[in-house]
Amino acid sequence: MGCVCEELLGKDVPVSPECIGNLWLFRNLEQEDVLALVSAAERRIYQAREVIFHQGDPAHRMFLIKAGRVKLSKVHEDGHEITLDMRKPGDFLGEQMLSEETDYPVSAVCMERTLICGFTRERFEALVRERPNIGLQVIRNLSERIHLLTDRAESLSLSNLEDRLYRILVAVAKEHGRRTARGYAIHFPLTHEELSFLVGAHRVSITRAMGKLRETGRISREGRTLLICEEPWS
Repeated sequence: MGCVCEELLGKDVPVSPECIGNLWLFRNLEQEDVLALVSAAERRIYQAREVIFHQGDPAHRMFLIKAGRVKLSKVHEDGHEITLDMRKPGDFLGEQMLSEETDYPVSAVCMERTLICGFTRERFEALVRERPNIGLQVIRNLSERIHLLTDRAESLSLSNLEDRLYRILVAVAKEHGRRTARGYAIHFPLTHEELSFLVGAHRVSITRAMGKLRETGRISREGRTLLICEEPWS
């Protein structure tokens, strides 16, 4: 079964070569299960700055990103918005759907033109009933995801703020940037306020830490591009 995503987006938008069955949530499924997922998926194109779902909306759908990038943010009671994460092709949104009835704890906003493949709760549960192996493999893959989140938590335990910030920048660059001869490059805006949440430090402290990283040559800027120099031990 051929992928129709290229036809939907057109030639001007890069599309991940991976299809639904190769996304991390559905890895190692049998081919017939992959075909069932592809048949059940609903596809929709979102434009830059368009909201996929709002914080507090009922979590009735799960979205797989085929192309584009999505920012996850949360609004606190005082009205301040904080960025929790940025997702790329191959990631999925709305995992709360896999639990009991709940609401989305964050908002999802497209950072660029984005293609989403989605499943309703009803359709996904029907697939699992028809094909129990899908549910078993999803559980295994979610366990692997927990290990990745644990690694991020360990990076926050480093005592030195510059080291913590550098580790987070490398992690973001590996997922959302591109490899260069010197390390990694991030081509999209990443504010000090967003970094302050990811690292767990005050924005003013992030500004100072970024300055220290530039002084020591661990990061640099070329126009609007942030370059993260790879260290031998990283």
